[in-house]
Amino acid sequence: MKYLDISDTIVAPATPQGVGAIAVIRISGKNAIQIINSVFKGKDLEAQESHTIHFGTIRKDSGEIVDEVLVSLFKEPRSFTKENVIEISSHGSPFIVEQILQLLVSKGARMAHAGEFTRRAFLNGQFDLAQAEAVADLISSDSQASHQVAMNQMRGGFSKKIKDLREELIRFAALVELELDFAEEDVEFANRTQLKSFLDGVLNYVNELLSSFQLGNVLKNGIPTVIVGKPNAGKSTLLNALLQEEKAIVSDIAGTTRDSIEDEIILEGIRFRFIDTAGLRETTDQIEAIGVERAKQKIQEASLIMYLFDAASTPISEVETIEQELKTLQKPYFLLFNKIDKVDSTVIEKLKNFEHSICISAKEQKNLTALHNALLSVVKNRQVKTGDVVINNLRHFEALSLTQKSLEKVLEDIETQLTTDLLAMDIREAVMHLGSIIGEVTNDDLLDYIFSKFCIGK
Repeated sequence: MKYLDISDTIVAPATPQGVGAIAVIRISGKNAIQIINSVFKGKDLEAQESHTIHFGTIRKDSGEIVDEVLVSLFKEPRSFTKENVIEISSHGSPFIVEQILQLLVSKGARMAHAGEFTRRAFLNGQFDLAQAEAVADLISSDSQASHQVAMNQMRGGFSKKIKDLREELIRFAALVELELDFAEEDVEFANRTQLKSFLDGVLNYVNELLSSFQLGNVLKNGIPTVIVGKPNAGKSTLLNALLQEEKAIVSDIAGTTRDSIEDEIILEGIRFRFIDTAGLRETTDQIEAIGVERAKQKIQEASLIMYLFDAASTPISEVETIEQELKTLQKPYFLLFNKIDKVDSTVIEKLKNFEHSICISAKEQKNLTALHNALLSVVKNRQVKTGDVVINNLRHFEALSLTQKSLEKVLEDIETQLTTDLLAMDIREAVMHLGSIIGEVTNDDLLDYIFSKFCIGK
């Protein structure tokens, strides 16, 4: 999907569809003020200062009043898109919104595509591509941690570092390429020792960013946490207790849960996606057997495993066997011993000897605070502070991975004293990959893909 001429004036609702107290309609482009002036009865907006709000009415050509509105005026270049931008705050009736949109389109505006306002901000130099993507992350953030990551990236600290590194690489590439013009004189403009020292530093920073992706992905998308165990161990009761609602059916009949049930909670800004699965056992019931297979699949996909045991009926030998199986998965796990209200203290003390063990009663909601704390401990350094750079975008991760490989190749070139032309080519490749993160190297297809995921009014 290709966007129309950037010189067009675009319009779209900036608030979600549905009835509300107010709705906001945003219009951006060189003719925005002229178009609004033609339907707005109040002050002449052309004569008003930027960043001012004005009361008036929106009227049709016949003089019929559509609504009383507040108009917020942002004159170029002091606006989000660096174009003339006006936001109309009307009453939240979908009928009123539709009437205003139709009126503005009839006066020369066109309906905006998804993300077109932010795309124009990028194209007009308001911010780079990484910051633009952070806008979408900020809008969709649903926890304190994901909000902080998006805010840090939108404020440009990450982008500035990438730009600085890229510019320094370009400088070295230029010096190396200059040597090609003096090949016969065997002149070295780019000191190889300095270049190697600089590349080592860049590579260390890239590696740090790459290592932050796992945390960033967790903060953005949540931790998929699977609850597994035998039938009647209390998995559904535990899910309900964690969610504080009756999400899953609880019954004394073994095999009640036939398929995965998912929901999520946020603990101290971290989102956990809990997956309650069918009980693990051999069964001749065809439907239950499918559920068991899906449970095994969820274990493979999960980032965290909570294996639930019935503390009153599970032999220690069985726990030891399952513990060894869990260790082979090389994933964080907890051994949850449920129904401790039905066993004596000597049994509980034995169960506590297992590594990563937590004794709970899902039904009585005992020790759930300890479980919460254990879950949070899985996310190391989970408190993201202002200025911290954490990668949570797969496109950035892939570009940094390619940068890493290119830098390693350049270091290898220096070590093996590769010819100057090949060395320059490998440096330029690293420059290209870094540039793709911030939009210095891009194309329309990439922009279409990125901004199509935005909401219409952004």
